[in-house]
Amino acid sequence: MMNTHAQNDTFKEISIRELNENVVKLIADDWMLITAGQIDSCNMMTASWGGIGNLWNEPVAFIFIRPQRYTYQFTEKEEYFTLTFFEEKDRSILNFCGSTSGKFVNKISETGLIPIETELGNVYYKQARLVIECKKIYSDNIEYQGFIDKSIPESVYPKSDFHKMYIGKIIKVLIREN
Repeated sequence: MMNTHAQNDTFKEISIRELNENVVKLIADDWMLITAGQIDSCNMMTASWGGIGNLWNEPVAFIFIRPQRYTYQFTEKEEYFTLTFFEEKDRSILNFCGSTSGKFVNKISETGLIPIETELGNVYYKQARLVIECKKIYSDNIEYQGFIDKSIPESVYPKSDFHKMYIGKIIKVLIREN
């Protein structure tokens, strides 16, 4: 993989409080790539479940990954993860990364993604319009008995293949400068 560093003049760091986005639309409709690992060994997956908010007096992002996903092992092992958001014209990247396992295919070379390394050694992509870098601070498994509305696990998890939730403290937000 290309070893590009974060000192890239096309991105500007902002505070999460300056982010002027509808986060429900951003995650549910626009989708994101969750990436964990270093530039020479990472994996990413497309996600449309998650959130951004405030918890334990910290700005946080929360994501959900099923244990059978290849990205799961990277997210388990690593201290950090990134959330990368793209322009609509890059939807094909998200479609590919959401339907193909990085266990069998090099998603970076197949999609033309250009990885960039953050100052902490995490990965985002030159094509991004928005990047949120997070440090894991909590994780837990979603379990059937936790559901008050039992119709959710019955419809969303018919195979009982529940996600694991990760909460990450937001440590950096980068936006593309045009």
